[in-house]
Amino acid sequence: MAKKWVYLFREIEEAEDYAGDWDSVRGLLGGKGANLADMARIGVPVPPGFTVTTEACIAYLESENEFPEEIWEEEQAALRRIEEKAGKRFGDASNPLLVSCRSGAKFSMPGMMDTVLNLGMNDEVAQGMVELTGDPRFVYDSYRRLIQMFGAVVRGMRDEVFEDVIEERQRVAGVDSDSQLSGEDWEEVTRRFKKLVRSYTGFDFPQDPLEQLRSASEAVFKSWQGKRAVDYRNAADIPHDLGTAVNIQTMVFGNMGEDCATGVAMSRNPSTGEPGVEGDFLINAQGEDVVAGIRPTLSMDVMAEKMPEAYAELTEIAEKLEQHYRDMQDMEFTVEHGTLWLLQTRDGKRTAQAEVRIAVEMVDEGLLTQEQALLRVAPEQVDFFLHPQLEEDARRSAQLIGQGLNVSPGAAVGVVALDADTAERWAKEEEKDVIMVRPETRPDDVHGMLAAQGIVTSRGGRTSHAALVARQFGKPAVVGVEGMEIDLDARVVRVGDVTVREGEALSIDGLRGDVYLGELPTVVPDIQDEWLTRLLEWADEARRLEVWANADYPQDAQRAREYGAQGIGLCRTEHMFFEEDRLPLMRRMIMSRTRTEREEALDALLPHQQSDFQELFQVMDGLPVVIRLLDPPLHEFLPTYEDLLRTLSDLKLRLQHLSSLGEVDDTLAQIREKQDLLERIVALREENPMLGTRGVRLAILYPELVRMQAQAIFQAAARAIREEVDARVEIMVPLVSHVNEFKAQFREIEAQARAVMEEHDVEIPYEVGTMIEVPRAALTAHEIAAEAEFFSFGTNDLTQTVFGISRDDGEVGFLMHYVERRILEDNPFSTLDVPGVGGLMEIAVERGREARPELKIGICGEHGGDPRSVTFCHGAGLDYVSCSPFRVPVTRLSAAQAALREAGVEPAGRDE
Repeated sequence: MAKKWVYLFREIEEAEDYAGDWDSVRGLLGGKGANLADMARIGVPVPPGFTVTTEACIAYLESENEFPEEIWEEEQAALRRIEEKAGKRFGDASNPLLVSCRSGAKFSMPGMMDTVLNLGMNDEVAQGMVELTGDPRFVYDSYRRLIQMFGAVVRGMRDEVFEDVIEERQRVAGVDSDSQLSGEDWEEVTRRFKKLVRSYTGFDFPQDPLEQLRSASEAVFKSWQGKRAVDYRNAADIPHDLGTAVNIQTMVFGNMGEDCATGVAMSRNPSTGEPGVEGDFLINAQGEDVVAGIRPTLSMDVMAEKMPEAYAELTEIAEKLEQHYRDMQDMEFTVEHGTLWLLQTRDGKRTAQAEVRIAVEMVDEGLLTQEQALLRVAPEQVDFFLHPQLEEDARRSAQLIGQGLNVSPGAAVGVVALDADTAERWAKEEEKDVIMVRPETRPDDVHGMLAAQGIVTSRGGRTSHAALVARQFGKPAVVGVEGMEIDLDARVVRVGDVTVREGEALSIDGLRGDVYLGELPTVVPDIQDEWLTRLLEWADEARRLEVWANADYPQDAQRAREYGAQGIGLCRTEHMFFEEDRLPLMRRMIMSRTRTEREEALDALLPHQQSDFQELFQVMDGLPVVIRLLDPPLHEFLPTYEDLLRTLSDLKLRLQHLSSLGEVDDTLAQIREKQDLLERIVALREENPMLGTRGVRLAILYPELVRMQAQAIFQAAARAIREEVDARVEIMVPLVSHVNEFKAQFREIEAQARAVMEEHDVEIPYEVGTMIEVPRAALTAHEIAAEAEFFSFGTNDLTQTVFGISRDDGEVGFLMHYVERRILEDNPFSTLDVPGVGGLMEIAVERGREARPELKIGICGEHGGDPRSVTFCHGAGLDYVSCSPFRVPVTRLSAAQAALREAGVEPAGRDE
């Protein structure tokens, strides 16, 4: 049986028989064509028409843009059947049939492809229509639209050349808008348009209606490969091999008089989700006028007043379509002499707030189940509720000066500060909103990052220090801004031709990765939204995975708990050492020459650590708190080698110009201090510190470190328990690669636990586990699990060691090119690499539980907040995922969706 390329709207059952399920029908006929046929079947007034399939588009493109004759013959045959249905003939001046030609891919791509209206008009048909209607204004308004669209879409002319003619005619006629032009005016515009087509293309506007139809159909096929369509598909993650259908539909006219109109309506408010028809319409106009912004549109309230019968019918149809498709609908309509026609319906685009409200209310209305509502809302939409956003109109008109990696969502506005001390001083002492801009950040920049509203770096990737800290504290951040130069001497930032001085304002959009010049207004979404609260309660009922949070400070833990976290999966103790009153003590410990000196410095640090842990236990009363022992190499707590050399050089230069003996002595003392520090930095220097002396290795070299931290943890737990706090202690040993490393640490921790419990005469329940973040640990998980009570995958380091990629250098180097060229489908530091990293995780889970069946396993890397990575963690059998506090609501939904999909729950579809 020969392939069928064209389906009449009334042949929807035949298309279903060929394609199979409804999703495949949409793939065959495109979303627009499938919905038009479907609406016609359920009794919605749809002008007759037919669809040329997406398969025809693919065949056309594969034949190097040659229209296969068998497709064209089927299209002409379908046109003849439409003529019979309408009782009119295409190209007949005495009884003309006019049609529209519109694109329609499987997935909605508003405005990305092409449309031509009023096909079938020519000079003779125009004359005949004037005689038939007695309305030359309507006729020549329609004719000029055809020539204008044909010239732009089919011949590739710029639309501005046509608009210039219309504006000139308005001036000649002395009117303010095109709606005031007369029939004579439009006839003259039509004549001028035909001359323009000849002048710009070298060809006359075709008078043969069939040539018009064939050319328009080809143009729609070609538009699938147009730059704007390709860019849109890239941004929306739509496959490029689907093709677009062509929809040919009998024209109905909204520009035939005051009892005619055209418009676009939503079945609910697309901004808020409130019930009720929302939209825009125009009286005596065609559809392109509404979307092109040529004339000020009218609200649907005006339609209810001016055309009450048509409005009432439209609201009934909107409700009917919502019931049928079980989703908010975006409808195009035309009223011709009081008769309403639907030209299109599709699932409406909406804001995150609207999506959540609509999903929840449709459950109340019986259109969706709770499970379907959970699958309806994208996890990224929940993220919108948690971060300020730049005001949209202001953002669109602002000067975009740079783009980087969108590592931490939300908007931030403030003055540029180029170092952490300045950022903190301006924020605290001068009460300024600050954007901290750095080449990259280091742990000793944390105080400035905390003080800043947002963070921008010229270097770094998605798991760079700046990115990790920004996400942890909910700070909007853009890192690795391409072309950004930061001159710390001149105190300026340069991006291309733009220079921004320290103290001048920037605005950043961490969701898009954009940096704007100047101060833009922001809007703050509300996490306490009643609809979101209900949705997340349903998510908690549906999910198996627990959702924990990464939190280093009590305020972060409090936020995480408010957002629904069921525990702290990662408390990074090193962040506590960077506080102003602790960093000197930490540096004193590093500079110590003897164990006694080190222990004295650690004794001074102990009460600070104890206080921090006690506050965490109090906030998380009754929930587990996983505390990771010191992980980074010691040099991170010291100035950089380069900074110290620069400081020493400045001090020595200053010494040459001093005359006061006191100043000389003071400067010499500073030089000696810096030289000692430099010697220590040289001694600690490693070629690859991230694979060097850090984590468990550092603790084995300096056992007094783990003793101090374990003592602080258990002292804090003992005091909390005495205050009737249910402290649930879990201690995590980082960077273990061999079971003997873990055994050595466990002995130290256990000794401190016994000592504290004896001292306070209290029983402290605790567990000791390890991070799995190097391949050997995953492969020998059965050995480690025999000793460790829990595992937590540190997927940032595990990804780095599996790929052999520096996570900071790779993302701003070759890795982004790999993603752009599809060598890698995703950035593995953003979305978990399932075959490689995921494969190792599955090995570790299987081997670990063979040795210890009750082994608790989680993940605490940045992947814990990525929806696709959460889906993998659910399937791999993990017990929990831990993410930044601001990702907790997102991850609650992601975990629920993973469970529902595993259970075979299908998203809501149309009513069969």
